[in-house]
Amino acid sequence: MQRLKTSMIRRTLRSSDFFNQCRRCICSNPNPNPSSSSNLHDDVLVEGGAHCRTAILNRPSVLNALNTSIGARLQELYKCWEDDPDIGFVMIKGSGRAFCAGGDIVALYRQLNAGKIEDCKEFFRTLYTFIYILGTYLKPHVALLNGITMGGGGGVSIPGTFRVATDKTVFATPETMIGFHPDAGASFYLSHLPGCIGEYLALTSEKLSGAEMLACGLATHYSLSAKLHQIEENLHNLVTDDFSVVEAALQEFADVVTPDNMSVLRRLDTLNKCFGQDTVEDIMDSLEDEATKTDHAWCASTLKRLREVSPLSLKVSLRSIREGRYQTLDECLVREYRMSLQGISGKVSTDFREGVRARMVDRDFLPKWDPPSLNRVSEDMVDQYFSPLGESEPELELPTKLREAFA
Repeated sequence: MQRLKTSMIRRTLRSSDFFNQCRRCICSNPNPNPSSSSNLHDDVLVEGGAHCRTAILNRPSVLNALNTSIGARLQELYKCWEDDPDIGFVMIKGSGRAFCAGGDIVALYRQLNAGKIEDCKEFFRTLYTFIYILGTYLKPHVALLNGITMGGGGGVSIPGTFRVATDKTVFATPETMIGFHPDAGASFYLSHLPGCIGEYLALTSEKLSGAEMLACGLATHYSLSAKLHQIEENLHNLVTDDFSVVEAALQEFADVVTPDNMSVLRRLDTLNKCFGQDTVEDIMDSLEDEATKTDHAWCASTLKRLREVSPLSLKVSLRSIREGRYQTLDECLVREYRMSLQGISGKVSTDFREGVRARMVDRDFLPKWDPPSLNRVSEDMVDQYFSPLGESEPELELPTKLREAFA
């Protein structure tokens, strides 16, 4: 279980009583600005309980993929709810068969092709800022991860207090398959998983079930999806801002589950031995050695996946996870912002555009990576992803003076 965020200091009110009363009335409304029909509000719906609010990601046709409007709306709502003393805790869930499949990479691809790189930068700034707000939130937060939870979907849920996985949850950080790197805070939370699970997930883009998420700590609770209605009804009736009370309510409907015998978590010794190596090349050599010794299908399939994804992404992602292990959430997000801007710029490589094209646009699943192999990826190429942005390009500015990051 995630350690409860206790002994937190409430922020003092900095405005007039009249202003705060007006703000409280607005934030207490389950559907702020009900007269607005903009996509901003359609993409994130709001439900209200006795003492809680629920944000509902509402783009089911694209598996609730995140865009700039959603990031901005979530920021607005969460700040409002955090300041409202009548709201004790906050929840988030998705519409349809997904919680959230991550960022809308097809929209980013089209923006890049249209020369709208500033719009792409705004997307990353907006999303990463919300993730920082979530990771430093002062109230209990419950994410219901029912269905597909990938990439940025993990970013808008895992930094919060409680994450409920179900029998329908499918988790992954699939960025290396599209020539990118695990971002949206992934270098923070993946790097803090036991052993080298984070390296494995980041490099291979492999999936985890809800049971596996619970076992490795990505989820705090597991319940059958059939119970979600009961869970939500129970939470909506709570009148509390106490972390332990919310946890007890979730535990009431929790199910006991363990990963099946085919789970990667059943072979942690081999995983840690292989993915604990210093370089991507050493990781692959270790997997080949283990495959020769044991003739285990897992080693062979893992090697096959590593040979399919972007070689540059492999090296960038491994370094990102290793650095994230010694950084705070805000430091990871600032670094990931640098990496993301480098990834979309095409200055070092056009792998991101090529990966999205091959997997999501043309769907030929035959990306032409550049560089095409690990031995063609230089240290200078990797270093550029981690270098500070130039004077003409502002770094990501997070509200660290107002909100202290958790280590």
